[in-house]
Amino acid sequence: MNWNEYLFDENEKPLDRLVGAYSRTSIFRTMGFIGDSLSSGEFQVYNSPENNEFTYLDMYEYSWGQYIARKNGIKGYNFSRGGMTAQEYIERGFAARSGFWSPANACQAYVIALGVNDIYNNGMEIGSIDDVDPENYRNNKKTFAGYYAAIVSRYKEISPDAKFFFVTFPNEDKPNREEKLQQMRKLLYDLADHFDNAYVIDLYQYGPVYDRAFKNQYFLHGHMAPIGYVLTAELIDSYIDYIIRHNPEDFKYVGFINYGNPLYE
Repeated sequence: MNWNEYLFDENEKPLDRLVGAYSRTSIFRTMGFIGDSLSSGEFQVYNSPENNEFTYLDMYEYSWGQYIARKNGIKGYNFSRGGMTAQEYIERGFAARSGFWSPANACQAYVIALGVNDIYNNGMEIGSIDDVDPENYRNNKKTFAGYYAAIVSRYKEISPDAKFFFVTFPNEDKPNREEKLQQMRKLLYDLADHFDNAYVIDLYQYGPVYDRAFKNQYFLHGHMAPIGYVLTAELIDSYIDYIIRHNPEDFKYVGFINYGNPLYE
């Protein structure tokens, strides 16, 4: 077996192989999942079909994060809620009230999947990396970019060496959203360059297209069905596995994160 070719095939794309058994994501013992309804396993069911009224239920045990955690033996935290925005997370005190900044809840890795409610539902300006104050996140501009970067910076205060994975929006094959999709995608790559220990999970480029046929199979009305959350877990878990395999030097010391002062080379 040529293990080097198998692990580090330079022609491999991030989702060329979906990991069936436990993945290299399992090197983390704690992982936080930061997001909105799709990070919370939310189900959308009819409350009054005749009036097209729905009930929304955050079912965290069905979230893609918990599927990843159970599969890999990780302690997973849902730092999320349906309807969440980056602005509310920081500016309106949601994370603080929920105890998410507590050192007791510090994680070795965080996956962030935010932006739908900010950008599409609330019309928040996306902004750019120029909205981020590298010296003090409290001075970030009040754009999505500023709030998102503030979330990362705030978690870095309690877990300085943690690894961060920024999830792009998927490709929905909707021309009217293309410009914002690309702005969002560029922002996340810029933020990954700005912060240390940060990577992009680019579902727009490498994931499935969330078109009508996809949603007919994997969605329950406007949110995912259980099988959709399982598929999302497979995609994100496999993408993290790919990142770790192709950047082994970056992940040699994860076992020391939040365990005192590691002996780095």
